[in-house]
This record gives sequence, structure tokens and C-alpha cells, in this order.
Amino acid sequence: MKRANTFEVIPQSDEDEELLRRLLDASAALWNEINYERRENYADPDGDVWDTSEYRGRYGGTLGASTVQQLERKNREAWKSFFSLKKKGEANGKPGFWGNADEGRELRTYIRNTSYSVEWGEYSRLEILVGKDLKDEYGLGHRERLRLEVRGNPNWKEYEKQGRLELFYDEQAQTFRAFQSVTIGNSRLAQPLASEEAALDIGANNLVACTTTTGQQLLYEGRDLFKRFRETTQEIARLQSLLEDGRYSSHRIRRLYDRRTKRRDHAQDALVRDLIERLYDEGVGTVYVGALTDVLDTHWSVETNAKTHNFWAFRAFVNRLACTAEEYGISVEGRSEAWTSQECPNCGSTEDTTRHRDTLTCPCGFEGHADLTASETFLRRQTTVTRSMARPVCLKWDDHSSSESPRSVLNEEHTNPQVASVGR
Repeated sequence: MKRANTFEVIPQSDEDEELLRRLLDASAALWNEINYERRENYADPDGDVWDTSEYRGRYGGTLGASTVQQLERKNREAWKSFFSLKKKGEANGKPGFWGNADEGRELRTYIRNTSYSVEWGEYSRLEILVGKDLKDEYGLGHRERLRLEVRGNPNWKEYEKQGRLELFYDEQAQTFRAFQSVTIGNSRLAQPLASEEAALDIGANNLVACTTTTGQQLLYEGRDLFKRFRETTQEIARLQSLLEDGRYSSHRIRRLYDRRTKRRDHAQDALVRDLIERLYDEGVGTVYVGALTDVLDTHWSVETNAKTHNFWAFRAFVNRLACTAEEYGISVEGRSEAWTSQECPNCGSTEDTTRHRDTLTCPCGFEGHADLTASETFLRRQTTVTRSMARPVCLKWDDHSSSESPRSVLNEEHTNPQVASVGR
């Protein structure tokens, strides 16, 4: 089971920080050279994207041969991903560069699992390999590595194997950060308390509506979250319109993109963690989620598409959901949820129902919360539900900073099981 530890990295002296910055800057320079060569080969009808120059001679003395190899491998992975998405018609563009000539390179690198070590304790530290030239220049011994302080509590102190380390400078927080990939043994996985099931309806205004076979219903409201996301998007568009011809971004625009993404990802992490823990306590062993094609087919308006595609990042959410569920022994299965948001649970009609905001009504007399009804209908298509539904629980995200733990506490408000308003 693959997981990641995230922590802050602090140089112990000005000299160490200078060395680290030079290491990251050289890594970005190498990435950009490799990427430029591949872009040129891609544009050449007779070129081979995978045929690149030998870079260890020029960069090995600074980065070390293993880091040069990791950056070459990471760039190859990025291009393989590009071709895979292109084949599916989903590619948004070729792999990009780390920074630009006007505003400098992005400080980032990837380090092989055998070229670094992390020790956790009262004085946690990270040691990374650097090239011989940098060692000589900064007075490091032949076998000595750059030692850095580590701050933060790892999610997984004990693991079977450590993977590649991503190390970068976070401009927004003005600090260095690291992502450590680790492999966790299956023995650390929890087991479901029972074999109950749940179905999720992923929406636009309400991020997730959930119904379980135990009769529990959960509703995660997202209007305020999307409002902030949209305001940031509009500000990005305004700033882009002011750029000189030939420029497509700026330091301020990149920071807004970064802030918008972090806010969204933090909210999604907290939602998923809270949801899975609640479902585990309910004894749920299987969660059904709509297939992506169903989401694209049923969310048709321009505004809703923006919410579904840009804000939700549907695939990322499902991956995050499955990853967290795995820790609790819960399986996540994709199923068709076509027409569940229009189907009346009383008479089964999909043509005569009307949805207005959060309410679904039908001439047969049914009136209920549209998203909760959709999740219940979705669940009944997968399994037999014998219990009656309890009063739903509406959950709203507190406006926390993006640095807070993904396990943030969510406020609970009980709603009327039928047409109660869940807006603020």
C-alpha cells in the first residue's frame, strides 16, 4: 500500500540553505533542458521523444548521478502520462517547464530512495546526497550528506520501504517542503466492522451526499467553497488579461493557482477522511461511487461543469477516496448512476420530476432533497435497503487555513429529511 509523509525541511545554517537552493536550482535547470529537448523532438516529424542527450557529465558533479537519473526518469514518466492522456483525448498540454527566464526557476528536485535518509524523533532530520563538486565547495566529507532539520509529524513513521523523495521550495509559505513516498504493509490495514454498503452522489453545490444501508445519510455542503474557488479563478483571469503580449503567467498568477489548488485539496482531504471514518463506524465495507462518464453526462450546465471539472477534480477525489478507504479495509467501486438525480423514488419517473436548487419534486406527490434522494436511489440500485432513513446530517466546512491538518473537525447540523434548506 503506497502512502506519503509530508514534512517541512529547515536548513541548519545560511550556508546549508545556500547549498540546498543551488541543488534545487540545478535540478530545475536539468529538468528544463531535458524537457526542452523532448519538446523539440516531439515537434520534429522525424524526432524521437525518448532519445535525449547524456546529462550526467554536466550535472553529476552538482546533483550526483542518482539524482540526475531520477530527474530523467521523472520527466520520462511525465511524457508517458501525456501520451496516455492524449490517447484518451484528455491531455491539457505537454509537460511544462519549472519556472521561466523572467521570474526564475522553480526550486524542486527528486531524490532516489537510496540517496536520502530520514530519522524521526525529538530531533528529526533528513540527510540527502549531493554531488562531489558541491561537497568540495561547501566542505562536506567524501561520505557526508547534507543534513537538514525536519519539522512535522509523519503520518507513517513505520513503513516497509521508502520510495522517491520530492523536495521543493514552497513560495507561498516561504519554506522548504518534502513528500516522502512509503510502502505500508497490509498488516496495518483495518478491517470493516461489518458488511454494510454506502453510495455517494457527487454534486456541484453539495459536494457529497451519502446514503448507507444502515439508514444513515450524510450531506457535505460546498457552496461557500466553490464561491471562493470561483472568485480566485476570476481574479486569475483578470490578471492574465493585463499581461503583455506573449506572456501567459506571472509570479502572482502562479501563487493564486497554487493557493486555489491547496484550498481545494485540503477541503477534499478533510471531507474524505471525515466521511470514511463515519462509514467505518457504521460498519460499511463497500462504497459505490458514480463512474466519471455519468458525472459528465448528468452535469450539463456551464457553471456546474466548472464545479465538476475544475473544482472537484473528480478523478483526484475518487483516488483520494479509494486511498483513504483502503486504510480501513473499505472497497470503493465505480457503478453507473445515470438518471439517479432525476428519478422519483416513489413512482420511478425520470421525465416528470423537477429539480429546483436542492429540491426534487414529482407530480406523484414526492418532494425531497435532490442529492440525498439521488444517493439513496443509487444505493437501492446496487443492493437491498431494508432500513428506513434516519434524519440526515449536514456537514459544513469551517473556513480554516490550508495549513491545518486534513483531519479538521466539521460542523454538524441536522436537517429535515425531506426539503430542509442546507444553505447558510
